[in-house]
Amino acid sequence: MALWLRGLVRGRGYALLSVPAVVWLVLFFIAPVIIVLGISFMSRGTGGLPVLPLTLDNYSRTFNVFGGVIGQSVRFALITTIVCLLLGYPMAYFIKTRRTRWAKGVALFLVVLPFWTNLLIRTYAWRFLLAREGLINSLLLELRLIDAPIQILNTEFAVILGLVYGMLPFMVLPIYASMERFDFRYIEAAQDLGAGAWAAFWRVLLPMTLPGVIAGCVLVFVPSIGSYVTPDLLGGNRGLMIATLLASQLTGSGNMPQGAAISMVLLAMIVVPLAVYVWTGRKEGQRG
Repeated sequence: MALWLRGLVRGRGYALLSVPAVVWLVLFFIAPVIIVLGISFMSRGTGGLPVLPLTLDNYSRTFNVFGGVIGQSVRFALITTIVCLLLGYPMAYFIKTRRTRWAKGVALFLVVLPFWTNLLIRTYAWRFLLAREGLINSLLLELRLIDAPIQILNTEFAVILGLVYGMLPFMVLPIYASMERFDFRYIEAAQDLGAGAWAAFWRVLLPMTLPGVIAGCVLVFVPSIGSYVTPDLLGGNRGLMIATLLASQLTGSGNMPQGAAISMVLLAMIVVPLAVYVWTGRKEGQRG
């Protein structure tokens, strides 16, 4: 019997090692999601608590009443992702093409340096910069480029600026990792065959670094669409996004079933790009 148990443990050792992780995921990820999913189909009771009977009104209200907020969240996240890609790809290329390790290390250090300070503190710093009496307006007035302070804070531009500032490293680092594995002799070969700079970029460099681009886009889009601090502090009423709406439904005498429905919609919007990323990575792995 002891020999049989020892053989069972040896034969299934890897499966047994995964048990703690599986239990953790079930208790702290899958179970809460199932609970929230169940609450999303319940009715609003006293104090905003969920009660029976079950209903689909929460999801109907999510799209009919709050559809504009969802659309604005997607728009902000897409714009942030595109701007980060346009800025992050050249930055990753610049870091990769430095000739010495010291120069690359300094450039990467500057990219991750903002993470040394809490996001809340950095966002409040942006409020100081963008306020009507802030540094940017004061500088523009001092240079006589404007006659009166301009409204920058509490605008869509301020929200996108803050999101881009916060998410840009998540775009640069995956693209840089892809470029680290890229052999730039392919570029030289393409140019020897008559390809110009743009042709070499579109046909050689971009396709071979596409996994990093996709990873960066996912890492930027997913947190952006669920961002709370940046839109709330920099956008005010103009920066209303899903997370802000969700917080209003789950605090005070809100509507917990409605908040649960909104959170499930947000979860679905996050899972879709993640599924696309996993599917793309699997196809790339099969090709390799």
